[in-house]
Amino acid sequence: MMTKKVPFKDYLPFLILAALSVIGLFVQNQVAFNGDGKYNVADVAWILVATALVFLMTPGLSFFYGGMVNRKNVISTMVQSFIAAGLVSVIWVAVGFSMAFGDSLGGVIGNPGTYFFFHNVPSAEPFANAATIPFLLFALFQMKFAVITPALVVGAVAERIRFTSYILFMVLFSLLVYAPIAHWTWHPSGFLYKMGVLDFAGGTVVHISAGCAALAGALVLKRRKDHIEKKELEPANIPFVLIGTGLLWFGWFGFNAGSALGANALSVSAFATTNTAAAAAGLSWVFFDVIRGRKASALGFCIGAVVGLVAITPAAGYVGIPQSMFIGFIAAIISNMAVHWKTKSSIDDTLDVFPCHGVGGMVGMLLTGIFATKVINPAGNDGWFYGNPDLFVKQLTGLLIVVAYSFTVSYGIFKLINLIHPLRVSEEEEILGLDATQHGERYHPANLAVNGLGALNEEAAPTEYKEFIDK
Repeated sequence: MMTKKVPFKDYLPFLILAALSVIGLFVQNQVAFNGDGKYNVADVAWILVATALVFLMTPGLSFFYGGMVNRKNVISTMVQSFIAAGLVSVIWVAVGFSMAFGDSLGGVIGNPGTYFFFHNVPSAEPFANAATIPFLLFALFQMKFAVITPALVVGAVAERIRFTSYILFMVLFSLLVYAPIAHWTWHPSGFLYKMGVLDFAGGTVVHISAGCAALAGALVLKRRKDHIEKKELEPANIPFVLIGTGLLWFGWFGFNAGSALGANALSVSAFATTNTAAAAAGLSWVFFDVIRGRKASALGFCIGAVVGLVAITPAAGYVGIPQSMFIGFIAAIISNMAVHWKTKSSIDDTLDVFPCHGVGGMVGMLLTGIFATKVINPAGNDGWFYGNPDLFVKQLTGLLIVVAYSFTVSYGIFKLINLIHPLRVSEEEEILGLDATQHGERYHPANLAVNGLGALNEEAAPTEYKEFIDK
């Protein structure tokens, strides 16, 4: 069998990683800041655990998405999410963290040179809002948020996007969308932070930014062949979805309760509101389906629970437990209706990322503006329900800014990538499935034999696969 010639463009990712690795050799090591008695051992232990929990959400998301797509696209969908753990981690160390939390340039973006390749991170004093943990731990905790955000977008463009194109999207999205919004919202000099917009754990930074990027991607990539033909495709593996939901729910306790940045009463409150909202939303989605004449499905409960987790994210450390139940309940209904409306449109958001994460995040941000109270978090503000409509106006303003920015820039990124390298796979590749055509792997070996390493066994493969591979 002849060895295929690899084009130079396929060398670029390897060469870029090699260059970054070599640059890192010349970054001077520094003595870690000893804390001068500022560190709290319990806080450090909890945020270490919370960081690990947030990391677990990314493989959880892979199972969640992978179980819902068509059987021939399970592996491609899962790896597009999971590879963010590697890709974004490298970007975050090199320059992403500095752009999000470096010295503020006009409240819009961090200085890329402040913490270039994590220089000055180990030796820095604690972050202003995390005074009892090492600055390096804060940077690692924030890294896991940066990892999962572009991974969320995968669900909207699944089953038709080239793997290499999505890798490039993740890089540009992380630098041009995620980092600026994180700076606006969570850096003390960020303009949304100074405006008084409340986002406890990522309603705007994670979910609205990813949801709007997902909508942009779906519009640029256009519809799948199966979507145009109105084919009803069964989810590949609903138990995968259940496993993914469980991992997401479990990891979300680190996501929200960890955002208190300490082992304290606020983290306990955020833990409780997170669980309550997810529980209420899962039930709300199922019961709402029933009264609309549908069956109570496992898939419905899973999607509803995730919507509840999304909606409570910006509010988790600002609202009470009873209010969190209402937030989960109403968010599930609104997202359920948004999914229903989307199915009647020509928008092909494969796994409903915008109706669930985008709309769910918007609902959460607005309800934070209504139900936030200083009784729960003195560092926050009172919402409209407690006599302060001004907070609702601020939340709405911040939401609209992030929606406009994320959608516009993400749309531009997808368009730019399409000029450089085709976004979509060919029609033939789409029909055969992305698992085989993009990765040379297969979720189920019933129609395509694989060897012990998971590579295609061309001798036993059906004719159409052999013909494609020979190309």
